[in-house]
Amino acid sequence: ISSTEPNLQNIPVRSELGKEMRKFFIAKEGSLLVDADYSQIELRVLAHVANDKNMLDAFNNGDDIHAITASQVFNMPLMMVTPLMRSRAKAVNFGIVYGIGAFSLAKDIGVTRAEADSYIKGYLAHFSGVDRYMKESIEKAKKCGYAVTAYGRRRYLPELTASNHAVRAFGERVARNMPIQGTAADIIKIAMVKVRRRLAEENLDAKLIMQVHDELIVEAAESCAGRAAEILRFEMENAAQLSVPMEVSVGVGKTWLEAH
Repeated sequence: ISSTEPNLQNIPVRSELGKEMRKFFIAKEGSLLVDADYSQIELRVLAHVANDKNMLDAFNNGDDIHAITASQVFNMPLMMVTPLMRSRAKAVNFGIVYGIGAFSLAKDIGVTRAEADSYIKGYLAHFSGVDRYMKESIEKAKKCGYAVTAYGRRRYLPELTASNHAVRAFGERVARNMPIQGTAADIIKIAMVKVRRRLAEENLDAKLIMQVHDELIVEAAESCAGRAAEILRFEMENAAQLSVPMEVSVGVGKTWLEAH
């Protein structure tokens, strides 16, 4: 599912200026935008498929996963974790999902390669289930020739048998992250089907108008925007049964910026 001219799925959101662009997207007269966003869905999928006890505990206890990671990676008590440490741990958390290496992580967060390498090693020592999952994913993909999501969707990986080292390394990265990202993508598509069905069943003047990564946007008449928000939250949180809760934040507003 993609869009071009404009690419609505690539409106920047991390920078202040990028966020401002969301002001340009306005609900039609008499309607509001309802925006629902999964919280850390890929990390939650990772905790589920890797069956990593420490990560499962963190999510099930409602802990701040990035602060917990920082505490482990920097060998610090939780209350002494600084915002900078948390920010670096967050980069490690999300980077691991993408199969990041020390070189890329160092560049992303502005530390030396040796520091980045020690962060990754510290992470994998604490989240040993994730480390095991990474290794097993590559072995499994080499054996059968493809990576697979939790719902059975496959991506074939001829790169794993390439003679070129860089091509082979790319295949190994995909073997690790495709089951995570692919499962998260499967879940949001299931949520889309369920949301659309519920809106129709309840005969609401509301329509699912866009999906952006882990975010769904509904345009709803002002009179039923509250109900549409309830439906979005319920259907997204129950689109799949993971061993950790799926959390969704929902906002309502006249513009996309207000709703997010």
